[in-house]
Amino acid sequence: MKRKLTLGIGSLIAFVIWTILILFVDVQAVGPNRSRVGLATFNTWFHQLTGVHMTLYTVTDWLGLVPIAVCLCFGCLGLCQFIKRRSLFKVDRDILLLGGYYILVIFGYLFFEMVPINYRPILIDGCLEASYPSSTTLLVLSVMPTLTLQIKRRSHHKTIQNGIIGFAVIFSMLMVIGRLVSGVHWATDIIGAVLLSFGLFKLYQSAVAATDMGNKNGV
Repeated sequence: MKRKLTLGIGSLIAFVIWTILILFVDVQAVGPNRSRVGLATFNTWFHQLTGVHMTLYTVTDWLGLVPIAVCLCFGCLGLCQFIKRRSLFKVDRDILLLGGYYILVIFGYLFFEMVPINYRPILIDGCLEASYPSSTTLLVLSVMPTLTLQIKRRSHHKTIQNGIIGFAVIFSMLMVIGRLVSGVHWATDIIGAVLLSFGLFKLYQSAVAATDMGNKNGV
């Protein structure tokens, strides 16, 4: 539990440091409409390396519905438990924590939409859009690990476990790579999303571990 908590806090601290670097280091007006971008030399080099692939952007955008569907499934599970047990406090604690965790992820997304750090390297429908951290990457890497955690806790069928975990891992990797090479984000946007999502997930994981320990001790 302590190791998960340490990893989570460490990753969030790394995210804060990374964000500060983007705000103050090598900031140049290299974006669309002369928008300013941190770590500009690295970002423009990588963007020129990958180019822009709008088909890949569209595909990964639509596939972003998959983690949303996962959230809805767990939401339905919690709602069914609430209706059946007639008390919010009788819903499984890890599911309650999961709901709080998803709210935290949404808050992080909304915060950076309202407080842009970077804008996209291309215009979307002729407009500048906030780009840091990559919201799709954040969503995928925050939600899909919870699917693997929950399937390990709720299914004892190894084939089902391995199948779902394998899908979650491969899907997450392809989404991150797809978002990275599509050219709709700066590379630093993807890195920031990875750091933030890993930190948030590790905090959720440590909270679940603490709850399990409390249950074993009769708390």
